[in-house]
Amino acid sequence: MGIFGRRKSREERAAEIAGQVASGKGFYGRTTRAFLGNEDYARVQQSIGAYNSGLAVQQLLAAGAPTVTAVVVSIGDTGQLVNHDPVVDLVVQPAGRTDRIALQTVVSKLRIPRTGDQVLLVADPAHPGAYLYAGDGVTP
Repeated sequence: MGIFGRRKSREERAAEIAGQVASGKGFYGRTTRAFLGNEDYARVQQSIGAYNSGLAVQQLLAAGAPTVTAVVVSIGDTGQLVNHDPVVDLVVQPAGRTDRIALQTVVSKLRIPRTGDQVLLVADPAHPGAYLYAGDGVTP
C-alpha cells in the first residue's frame, strides 16, 4: 500500500483505460474519439465489446452456467482482430430449435469453427433471451 492508497495493477489500469475508450469518457476515451472518425471509433467499440463478452463467458463457465449446443450455419470475417484473434460473425442454430442466432464474437485463430461444427452457447445474463459464444467445448 502506497502513501495514497492501494496502487492498481497494470491489468486493472489497462481494463480501466479500455472501458474509457469504449465509452468515450475520460481522457483516453475523448482523445480516441477525437482522432478517429465515427466509423473507426464504432469498430473500436465493437472490438472491445467482443473482448468483454469473451471475459464474461469465462466467468459464467467458471460459475457453472449451463451451456447449449448449437450447429454453425455460417461464419464470416469482420476483418477485426483482438489480441491477434479474429472477430467473426457467426450464425448458429441451437439443437432442437428452428430459429437461428447471429453473434459477433472473438474466436481462437487455432480453433476457428467451420460450417457444420458443433459449438457451445451460454445464456447472456445481461440480455435475457440472448446467447454468448462459449467455444467448442474441447479447449478451455
